Amino acid sequence: MVFLHNNVPSRKRPSSTSSSSVPPFPPPKIPKTTTTPAQPPQSNAVETPATIDKMVSILAEAGCTLINPTGPPCLPSEPHKFRRHLHRLFSSSSPETRSDFLSGFASYIHSPHNLRRVLTPTNHDGFGSISTKSKSLVQNLLLVPSIQLDLQTMLLEKLPEHFDLNSEHSGASLSLVDDVARLIVNQFRWLDFIVDHNAFAEKLMQVLSICPPNLKKEIIGSLPEIIGDQNNKTVVDCLEQMLREDSAIVVPVLDSLSNLNLDEQLQEQVISIALSCIRTIDGEHMPYLLRFLLLSATPVNVWRIISQIREQLKFVGVSNSRASQHSKLKGKSLVDNTEASILDALRSSLRFKNLLCQEILKQLNCLEKPQDHKVIDIWLLMLIYSNGESLQKSIVKVFKKKIIEDCIQEVMFDQCICGNKELVKDYFPLFLSLSEYLLACKEQKAREFGIHMYTCLFEEFIDTYSRQEVLGALVTHVGSGVTFEVQSALETMALLASKYAQDLIPLSSHITGILDYLDGFSVENLHKVYEAFSHLALSARSSADSYGSSIANKLLMIIRKQVSNPDLKYKKMGLIGTLRIVSCFGDANSVCHASASQKSNYEEALELLKTSLDSCKQSPLPLMLFYDELTAMLDYRTLHPSIMEWIGKHVGEFESLFLSDLDDGKLPLKESYCGLEGELWMNLDGDISPVCLNIFPLASSSMQSSSLQILPANFLLLSAIERLTNQGSLGGIDALLGCPLHLPSSKYFSGAGWKSLTEKQKQIVCLSLYYAANWIRELLNAFCTQVEGRTACTSQATKEDTVFKLLKRLRNLVFLEILLNNSIEGCSISLPELHFYVDHFGSPLPNQLNHMGHVEKNKHKKTQDSNSPKTSRRLKKTLKASSSDDNGKLRQPTILEVLKKVGGVTSQEVPNKESSTPTSQGGASNSANQNLCASSEPVIIEVSAVSKALEVQRFKFRPLLVQCFSILAFSENQGSCCYDPAAELPLYLYLLRDLHYKLDYFTPGKQFFARSLSPSAGFTRMTVDEFMSKIRPLFPSIKKHFKRVVLTLEESDETCQEHWKVQSASAENPDVSNVVLSRSAVSTLVFKETLCCFSKMLNLPAIQREKPVLSDLLEAFQPNKIPDSVLSDIQPNIFPGTVEYLYLGAYSYIESVLNTVCSFSFTLASESLLTLESIVNSFQKFLDMLEENGKIIHSECSPGVLPILRSRLGASAQKLLRHNRDDSQLESGWKSKGEIIQKTLHIYLENNESTSDLLDELACSILPQVYKTKEEADHHGFPTLCSATFVVWYRELHEVNLAVLNKLVKEVILLEKPRAGVQLQNVEKLLIKLQHSVNVVVSLVNMCRTQHKVTVHAMAVKYGGKFVDSFLKVFDFLQAHFNTYNELILQLVRELQKATRTIQALCSEAKGLKQTVITSKIPATKRSMERFLFCVKALLHTTSSGCSFWMGNLKHKDLMGKVVSSQAYADDQDNDVEENPTEAVDDDLPATVASEDERETE
Repeated sequence: MVFLHNNVPSRKRPSSTSSSSVPPFPPPKIPKTTTTPAQPPQSNAVETPATIDKMVSILAEAGCTLINPTGPPCLPSEPHKFRRHLHRLFSSSSPETRSDFLSGFASYIHSPHNLRRVLTPTNHDGFGSISTKSKSLVQNLLLVPSIQLDLQTMLLEKLPEHFDLNSEHSGASLSLVDDVARLIVNQFRWLDFIVDHNAFAEKLMQVLSICPPNLKKEIIGSLPEIIGDQNNKTVVDCLEQMLREDSAIVVPVLDSLSNLNLDEQLQEQVISIALSCIRTIDGEHMPYLLRFLLLSATPVNVWRIISQIREQLKFVGVSNSRASQHSKLKGKSLVDNTEASILDALRSSLRFKNLLCQEILKQLNCLEKPQDHKVIDIWLLMLIYSNGESLQKSIVKVFKKKIIEDCIQEVMFDQCICGNKELVKDYFPLFLSLSEYLLACKEQKAREFGIHMYTCLFEEFIDTYSRQEVLGALVTHVGSGVTFEVQSALETMALLASKYAQDLIPLSSHITGILDYLDGFSVENLHKVYEAFSHLALSARSSADSYGSSIANKLLMIIRKQVSNPDLKYKKMGLIGTLRIVSCFGDANSVCHASASQKSNYEEALELLKTSLDSCKQSPLPLMLFYDELTAMLDYRTLHPSIMEWIGKHVGEFESLFLSDLDDGKLPLKESYCGLEGELWMNLDGDISPVCLNIFPLASSSMQSSSLQILPANFLLLSAIERLTNQGSLGGIDALLGCPLHLPSSKYFSGAGWKSLTEKQKQIVCLSLYYAANWIRELLNAFCTQVEGRTACTSQATKEDTVFKLLKRLRNLVFLEILLNNSIEGCSISLPELHFYVDHFGSPLPNQLNHMGHVEKNKHKKTQDSNSPKTSRRLKKTLKASSSDDNGKLRQPTILEVLKKVGGVTSQEVPNKESSTPTSQGGASNSANQNLCASSEPVIIEVSAVSKALEVQRFKFRPLLVQCFSILAFSENQGSCCYDPAAELPLYLYLLRDLHYKLDYFTPGKQFFARSLSPSAGFTRMTVDEFMSKIRPLFPSIKKHFKRVVLTLEESDETCQEHWKVQSASAENPDVSNVVLSRSAVSTLVFKETLCCFSKMLNLPAIQREKPVLSDLLEAFQPNKIPDSVLSDIQPNIFPGTVEYLYLGAYSYIESVLNTVCSFSFTLASESLLTLESIVNSFQKFLDMLEENGKIIHSECSPGVLPILRSRLGASAQKLLRHNRDDSQLESGWKSKGEIIQKTLHIYLENNESTSDLLDELACSILPQVYKTKEEADHHGFPTLCSATFVVWYRELHEVNLAVLNKLVKEVILLEKPRAGVQLQNVEKLLIKLQHSVNVVVSLVNMCRTQHKVTVHAMAVKYGGKFVDSFLKVFDFLQAHFNTYNELILQLVRELQKATRTIQALCSEAKGLKQTVITSKIPATKRSMERFLFCVKALLHTTSSGCSFWMGNLKHKDLMGKVVSSQAYADDQDNDVEENPTEAVDDDLPATVASEDERETE
């Protein structure tokens, strides 16, 4: 629009005074503002023909015919001339002419007919409608500047006269020609200019305030077309006021405001107006308001808009009565679905502006508290997710993060879905897609939320298509093969089957295919599969639907086939399915709806139970599984009394099968079995014991020995039945805890006695000990439930007596396993399995082959250096063939048989240095023990030594359950002259080792190793959170024993050696003189095991998420007081009780232990150092987890704690490396400490303030001094660095230097990014760091000139090639900054060239000497150096510098720099070895880089 301010001065409408160029208006023109009292009324003006005639004549002179009987006035063909003529006339002539014209025009339009004529466009189209291209007379007159303002005022004051007509017809039934009010408004649209926009806008706003609603909305919507952009402030203020008075006009107001060209200040005012309407606006107008706000968003105001919408918008999720009413109208859509319109407005706006999506994600990421999140947040995320793939990855990550943080909770999702089917219907695929993502996540909470989403979708969408989609997605998850994903999908399916079994029966064809792939599921997943189909079968039995009954019949048929199958794999599957059906059909709380012709549910379950038991009696392994699964089921399911009665009768046969009567605690008859004498062992009840466990007679009988295999499982079931029937008490069978064991005479365990036995008798003795040990294990499993606090009906005296017996039984168990290990060394025997390993049916390996063989494979090879490569390959092939056999029908050889077959070590020679069990490397070893048959001299057996021969077959043992760890909290103070903690340490060591095994099971990456430990079915179904919650009360007890051990080690006192024997005698162990206890050995092992378990628990991912458990664990290992010197270094101050304070306290305590043991044991000090590293790593992971969740800024953790811990860790490592000690103080030579030294050195390097400087110092100054004289070597200050450990140091320095270089490469890549903002200081720092790294590798490689070990040369070639390969990645960076730092860069290349020449000499020498250890690494290294050569050439070629580059054949020199006359060595020439003459060229690839000044001297 154009505003003619220069042509016509601005005038105020109420003023009656004229400007200098325009005379005052005559009174008739503006009746309401007249000030002349003699002027006649407005009505008389119409009757004045003189003014009208004059007006008509003026128009006629201009070419306009006002009086036209056939229609509106006729305008001239050139309206521009018409307007110019009138403007000149009114401007040049006297003011009376203008005044007369306006008075005449006002009189003329007083008639409604005349008014309509002048408002109507002058031309019409052929159909009788108004042409939009033509203008009315009024519109042409409004374009005359001289009279525009007067005409505008005149027409606006005419407008109220036609309000009644407009309101009568509500504006909808009148056409534009008939609606005079709309015609008047229409005249003001799209004027070419406005003379006085202020006056016009003010008058218009006055009239607008009294307009009827429909006309008001039209005028408001047309304001941008009427007023333009010159008076936006007035318009905005007026609209704001009207909006407060009437919120119904919000839509036209928003439409008008969106079309105004507002400045930033007015735009913010408009946004504030719109935001204030969110709470008060009607729901039907909300979509328009949201669309206006979102499309008005800018980077400045987007945060305010999104936050206000999130806070004030009341969306679905509260009580939605209307949605619930419409949900009953099946098949009918909502005509006026406000919420759907709101979602559509949000989705379209988010699609239009990516800024909104980014801001929503940003705000949600900043929210921390669950109460700050709303239902609208879920919808906003879903709408962004629906708009395309660009942000979908970000959305699902935010969803997962918020779910893990408990910010998006299940109840919020319920508010989105439940009762809003019609609203969610269009977004069903999106919710299903999100559910699929969550169910495939590794995080447990995310999968649990995915399960809930699937359940809600299935529940809310009852149509067949939607439910088929849900089931199809679940089946896809099941087929993924990912363990946790399959598990969660089957859990979802079981949950749906338990809730909606009747609804699933018609859809069961979509999931019954799972039954065809049962052999691919783990045991845990099999439970879920059978649980789901058991619910379907139970529901089908109560349904008259024939299709439903076919499901039940099919399931029962499959299970009966599996149970009767002779293959153990399928029999196991059938047993699991049987017990799952029994738990469903035989539930005491289930209601039976079977028809009269059918058996009741519990009768069907009981019959199936009997059938399964009968099929298992022929083999002990399935029967053990049957008992174990039945016991596990009884822990969570209450069965029908008839079923419980049958189980009770069956286990009641235990006494007749396994027990024998005693007379006054003694055997009535002393009989021999297979020529062996027997006696009672471990009789805790003395003469009052009525029975004994009949192990020895059963083990010696070939017909009944298999019954002992089911003894532990049978007893576990018996104890479960006893607890269920006696309110948790085992008082009815407490005699079994103290009853003696009938075992072979103890005289056979002396050297002469063992030598006198035949091979069969030795096997009987071993089997008797084996069954006895497992019997005691099950006693501990059963009776520990009586003392851990779960049983309220047991008296305190009974608990104390039970604790006393449990400690003695644990001592019996330790003693039995010591004897068994020693006996197995003297008798090669494969122990029968007492626990049916059922991890995965596709791998029958654990039944015949020890899994530890796979873990130990590399270590076996080390002990078999004498074996040929062909034999090693045959061993590898044998193991691979055994592990890949899936049919399970052929017997696979044990690891012992394989080793014996290939001529390897025997069972007692198999090393068991488990990589995850550091304790196996310490303490007294049994490897030095000779077989008992070799000598009549008694062999000393150390109580605390690792049972290596027994560990190979440990997976066959019955496992200790978690409740047994409660023994750690007890101690026995009786039966000795004084209280000696060391006498109890073997018991705690035994439990700590078992705890270590179980922690390995939960440690990421250790699951394969943990299979060899054979955890029970009950344990494998326990989550890590449940496991940690059960052992959480034992943390203080573990710390107490550890503290006691440290004191024992510090005292190093071996007095009171008889305490172990006294305690052993009080436990009724037989007197075996060669079993001894070393206080130092057992204390050392307990020390190691405690620290190892502490480290593993501290670094479990689950415990870091559970802050209470983490705090309790750290709290248990706190010192009496943290030194003030440590706290003073941390700013800001930290306070007790916070996580960082607990981490600092635990670190200080272990650090004090390290300082204590460092004086007498390098091994224990190194174990302490590794624990310190675990504490620091755990704290780092904890901080990383907080940072991922966006809580690091607002958390209680101080950022200054971690650097302090790392600095102290590096200092501790340095102290250990520099600690002076005599060789006699070491447990063994430095050669055996290589791995420990390597770890210590790595910690020292990684936790130094400047790793690069330290590497430079060690590689260039310290390491070259190793092979000097003893006096000179002592000056380097590292006693751990000597000729025996040189290779360890050399390798570690290479590896750390390579890691430093790779970090520098990453820094270079970040620095090269455009947004990084390269600064010269940063470039120079990087180049200096690169120089340090190059100096290190050059120094290390050049050491090969004095070091003649092939291992050192091989490492130089290997790591030198890797270094060059990584260095090539920075060449683009060097080229970009060559002109600025050419001296530094040239120095880098020259220095690195020294290393490449040495590497070339090493490669040539290795080829000549045929050193295959080195030659295997040469090709990769040569390729890297060739690339380095050409990269240097390209660098110097593309940069203008004073450097020259040439490439040629180097002279063939050896490591000492002497020229070699031929490529072949003299001794090789004698053997007629031909060499390729071109190798000289290949070997001499390094080029020479020199400046012009150096060319002569190079």
